[in-house]
Amino acid sequence: MAQRGEGPDFIEALARGLDVIRAFHADHPRMTLAEVAAATGLARPTARRILLTLEELGYVRATAGGHELTPRVLELGMAYVGALSLWDMARPHMERLVAATGESSSITQLDGSDIVYLARVAVPKIIALRVQIGTRFPAAVTSQGKVLLAALPPARLDEVLATPSRSGIEPWVRHSRATLDTMLREVNARGFAVADNELAPGIRSVAVPIRDGRGEVRAAMNVTVNSAETTTKTLLDRHLPHLQRAAGAISSDWALWQSRPQLDLPART
Repeated sequence: MAQRGEGPDFIEALARGLDVIRAFHADHPRMTLAEVAAATGLARPTARRILLTLEELGYVRATAGGHELTPRVLELGMAYVGALSLWDMARPHMERLVAATGESSSITQLDGSDIVYLARVAVPKIIALRVQIGTRFPAAVTSQGKVLLAALPPARLDEVLATPSRSGIEPWVRHSRATLDTMLREVNARGFAVADNELAPGIRSVAVPIRDGRGEVRAAMNVTVNSAETTTKTLLDRHLPHLQRAAGAISSDWALWQSRPQLDLPART
């Protein structure tokens, strides 16, 4: 639990909410109510009310095994990315990728049925939709979203697809569940996903997974092109190999970061 302020304007309820958010970390990404209460020193009824409030605000989601943070924590000053050191690891590889392809590249994670942009290196190109850190798009019509959806177990996939999008974007194409399931099987077989004028006209992209040290898919990385300028063949034959190498390098760096030596000293009393 964080040290408490002593000023007359100190808000205890806000401090408790931040205690709950900080209780989640790499070794405990998913926690039960009892675990949250124990980690924060809060009474279980208090911890429960805070978790329900954070869930309603979109910063926490309930799962079969307890609760976990969502990428919406990005809105609290990029703390989510900073905790993972994702940008520090990804930036040099993304910059080399963009220099090799001449096209923009982004990294996203799944939040509900949307992808959320966490990192981006862009080149000046005319595309139909503006993208910045925190932008949300419906996952099922994006290459990155397909990669992330394909990594989910069936029960979790059903749950995610049943969640309404919060992107505010009406996709150019809507896939039936049967069509999407076929696409996701192909993604798992090939190791990459393509989206061709599905999110909006003129946007074509290819994406691959970024994995952690346990081999779990933690994010997706893409190359996006203007479909009027770049054919699917060029995207796959020329740009995909560069993308796969970059994502592989980031995955390796992530695994090394996870295996770093770390010593937790006892708090001073």
